[in-house]
Amino acid sequence: MTRPPVAVTIAGSDPSGGAGVQADLKTFSALGAYGTSVLTALTAQATTGVTAVHTVPVDFVRAQLDTLLADVRVDTVKVGMLASSDLACTVGEYLRGPLAGMHRVLDPVMVATSGSRLLADEAVFAVRALLPDVDVVTPNLPEAAVLTGTATATSVAQMGEQARRLREEYGARAVLVKGGHLSGVADAVDLWRDDAGERLYHAERVPTVNTHGTGCTLSSAVAALRPRHPDWPSTVAAAKEWLTEALRHADVLEVGAGPGPVHHFHELTARWVVAPYAAVPRP
Repeated sequence: MTRPPVAVTIAGSDPSGGAGVQADLKTFSALGAYGTSVLTALTAQATTGVTAVHTVPVDFVRAQLDTLLADVRVDTVKVGMLASSDLACTVGEYLRGPLAGMHRVLDPVMVATSGSRLLADEAVFAVRALLPDVDVVTPNLPEAAVLTGTATATSVAQMGEQARRLREEYGARAVLVKGGHLSGVADAVDLWRDDAGERLYHAERVPTVNTHGTGCTLSSAVAALRPRHPDWPSTVAAAKEWLTEALRHADVLEVGAGPGPVHHFHELTARWVVAPYAAVPRP
């Protein structure tokens, strides 16, 4: 029997389950990878926003990584929220050390879909320094702007220029700029840039407000699927196709008063037997 790939997410938590480590683990499971996790931050958040962030002490992050890697064989890595410079530097040591040679995806989490800022200004430089240590970096439009010190892109051409700068000026090996925030275009466009040049991924723009955690989910899908695909571009295509369907089915979840999560397990919905239940009334 062929074993499933083992994926680890190094990221912060989301109590509402739509983003962060919770979304990563759901994505791994949905896409056939065995999920493991290392927590870097605890957040107080829901679909309406983030109200507090508690950074996990660096020594305890080290303890989590050392204990996990001493026992579990990891094939693919997704790095998400790194709430401090010290955390970013520490994770960088592992990316260059025990995690070197594995598939490594960095989602430079700085701004949540709700608009909440998740990364202190002083940590931006430390996260930027990680770009040469991963295979792919997956910023959304606000994050690409922060990393390059430019205005948020308002066109595909500007997305391409920011991807170029991330490679040529900051050492990124490959860049996937997530264009979900881009207005004025009919479809959802993500831009890929690597040694072979630039490529655009187009998908239907799903008419839903339930987009909480889409960035976390796409990057973890890329990490989960890479061991099963021959290269990164084909992996990204498969991940984007899966995410589009997760968005298409998001409205059935009805989670929270704000933008709800995508439906990570949409492919299993047809197998569920859902019995009627009496919803608990809100106070």
